[in-house]
Amino acid sequence: EVQLVESGGGLVQAGGSLRLSCTASGFTFDDYEIGWFRQAPGKEREGVSCLSRKGSNTYYADSVKGRFTISSDNAKNTVYLQMNSLKPEDTAVYYCAADRALKLSSSWPYSTLYDYWGQGTQVTVSS
Repeated sequence: EVQLVESGGGLVQAGGSLRLSCTASGFTFDDYEIGWFRQAPGKEREGVSCLSRKGSNTYYADSVKGRFTISSDNAKNTVYLQMNSLKPEDTAVYYCAADRALKLSSSWPYSTLYDYWGQGTQVTVSS
């Protein structure tokens, strides 16, 4: 059974940092593109970052570029999202997602292109 489990969310003050983890099981981790998405109340789910293994690329939304970093530890089947200089507008439920198809700069932010999803972890940034 394919499973993605996020962890690391919490409450932090503006300017602070959090590191989210996405641990995968039930599939060959190295074969999958991994994306991070977030959804704030009343808003659509948006792409935050993507680790494209097949394309050897990382992608970021403009709103997080320079503040967030995606990385992986293949031995632990885990992808991380290091979030620095957090802002109140970063408050959302964060999800990781996985898909086998290559993700390009034009395609990675589309949530419909990912087959597997975690349950999400809440990030709240206070001002």
